[in-house]
Amino acid sequence: MAAPGQVDEDATAVGVGLAAVDPAVVGERVQDRYAYSFGGGSPVVTVPPGSVVELTTEDCFGGRVRGAADLPSRVCTFPYLNPVTGPVAVSGAEPGDALAVHFVDISPARDWGVSSTFPHFGALTATHATAMLHPALEERVWVYAIDAKAGTCRFEATRGDFAVDLPLDPMHGTVGVAPAAGERLMSISPGVHGGNMDTPELRAGTTVYFAVNVEGAMFAVGDGHARQGEGEVCGTAVETAMHTVVAVDLVKGGAPAVPRLENDGFLLSTGHARPLEDAFRISQHDLVQWTAELLGLDQLDAYQLVSQAGLAPAANVCDTQYTMVAKLPKRVLGRARAYDGVHERLRALGEEYMRQR
Repeated sequence: MAAPGQVDEDATAVGVGLAAVDPAVVGERVQDRYAYSFGGGSPVVTVPPGSVVELTTEDCFGGRVRGAADLPSRVCTFPYLNPVTGPVAVSGAEPGDALAVHFVDISPARDWGVSSTFPHFGALTATHATAMLHPALEERVWVYAIDAKAGTCRFEATRGDFAVDLPLDPMHGTVGVAPAAGERLMSISPGVHGGNMDTPELRAGTTVYFAVNVEGAMFAVGDGHARQGEGEVCGTAVETAMHTVVAVDLVKGGAPAVPRLENDGFLLSTGHARPLEDAFRISQHDLVQWTAELLGLDQLDAYQLVSQAGLAPAANVCDTQYTMVAKLPKRVLGRARAYDGVHERLRALGEEYMRQR
């Protein structure tokens, strides 16, 4: 394990490598191109639909929290939190289209990660929106050793000698597109544009669909997590830099109302709101509508099917808006395929790219 105060040069570089349909074509590498918001930026690179893009992302603390003494409130500067790599423009993307981003590979770029409690942030402390007279929870940092070969990250108690290896489950907490109406939204906020959704479902093998709001879509990715529990209860996951490969495509005229996800086993809809029950309702409403469209069902029949076959994991209960996910097993859909099989096509493209990489 590298010393927490030392960061490999490779891990701090933010790069965008482009490979079009021919994976042998490699594009430019861009250094230190972070954004802290969605919207309002110029693209780092423009790619055609059907491209594979390689990115390196920094952690949510910008690499500044490296040890137990590096309390986020001391070493981080608001609003320079949660950097994202990008934006990447996709040629031909227009408002009303759906942008499909398939996560081909997500690999930790460091052999350590960090988590923390943070003043007035998290599900079990007073916050700006949940005002309490008692003081904020103690700010504390946990450092995790990441063993990519073993597929583990190691939790060590800060008070006592308890330790346990947890399975690696790399994912991205933040991915999204430029919002509509010229808005510029901080990267720490989730919404209909995506952003800081913090769902563990955003792992390799998942395709996420966004409504395109501006020409080029302007997607960006960041906030890598070595793993995260559902809800991200304390406000942070095992935060680390990532080397990530994505494949992108467009569905003309297919814009969803909220970000949707698909993997080999499930269709998933997201909801972003406060209070939490409204985030739940938004996600369930979209999944019912999606199911009705795919199967040609009456709305109440789709409602009944989702009610009996669906799942509802919490994504985040700590961010500026909460995020809930509604899941439906694809086995109940028969031969119906979402977006005419874009997920399967991008998965195959990504697998071929990785074979030739």
